[in-house]
Amino acid sequence: MKNTSLCAIFTVLVLTCLASIPNAAEEKELSWPESSVAKFKDNPTVEHRKLIDSKLPEATAEPGNEHKVLVFYRCEGFVHTSIPFGNYALEAIARDTGAFSIDLADEYSVFTEENLAQYDGIIFNNTTHLTPNDKQRKAILDFIHSGKGVIGIHAAADNFGEWSEGVAMIGGIFDGHPWTARNTWAFKVEDPQHPLNAAFKGKGFWHRDEIYWYNPESFEGREKLRVLLSLDMSKRRNADPFKGGQWKGSVEDPTTVDVPVSWCRKIGEGRLFYTNLGHNDMTFANTVVLQHMLDGIQFALGDIDVDTIPSDDITVEIISAPGGVK
Repeated sequence: MKNTSLCAIFTVLVLTCLASIPNAAEEKELSWPESSVAKFKDNPTVEHRKLIDSKLPEATAEPGNEHKVLVFYRCEGFVHTSIPFGNYALEAIARDTGAFSIDLADEYSVFTEENLAQYDGIIFNNTTHLTPNDKQRKAILDFIHSGKGVIGIHAAADNFGEWSEGVAMIGGIFDGHPWTARNTWAFKVEDPQHPLNAAFKGKGFWHRDEIYWYNPESFEGREKLRVLLSLDMSKRRNADPFKGGQWKGSVEDPTTVDVPVSWCRKIGEGRLFYTNLGHNDMTFANTVVLQHMLDGIQFALGDIDVDTIPSDDITVEIISAPGGVK
């Protein structure tokens, strides 16, 4: 009996010791190439590609010049599975419309004055926690200030945490997402007559995606940004995250919360378009969203002339989402 008891005790001790040893495979921090392979796998599949191809938008304007765009998709933080879907959709749009051509890149070495000279726009496709060095930062800022365009998709607003000018260029930085990718949310169209809102045909809408809240200390706000879309906080579904869980009680009255989703602005002689849409893979198979993105890209490239007066300085019609909870 004693031997049995000793064996049992020994077994428990061994198992306890083994449990306390870190799992090297779990704790190993994946490099960007490793994490991209793990997250992207073989997506988008042939079926995904066919679906995206069937949902492509049309160019709103004839390009004034032959535009070339750099699509950058590296991540140092969270890696979105939607990145290859976005890359494919952008390639397909370029091929189908002729509005621009694109190069895909994920190495910081592309951000030099000499290399960027060949491009008219930079698209940050769901990039996270980017850390360009000082020379690369200067090249990016000089690029947009000189009259070129920068476009941010979704997690482009989760970048440049140690570079305040980069955060300001995009318009703000991620501070949480009460509105998760699993649910469908209501959106307002601010100024339905604005050319970059033409895709929505004067109607508010519901869409399934993850929507960011921005750090209030970094967010440029309506005094600098022309807001195009925002969450419709009059809808009960959009207020639900504040009724329980992590966000419970974080705001007194959810209907007063301002959550811009898409915006545009001038920066120097250049142009910035950003949309928070694009977390979910199949957002890139939504014709309306793709049209909104394409129009924003064409604005950033200088082919669509739009009003960029900050929202605080104008009075515009705002169209709410249709009633009901989706």
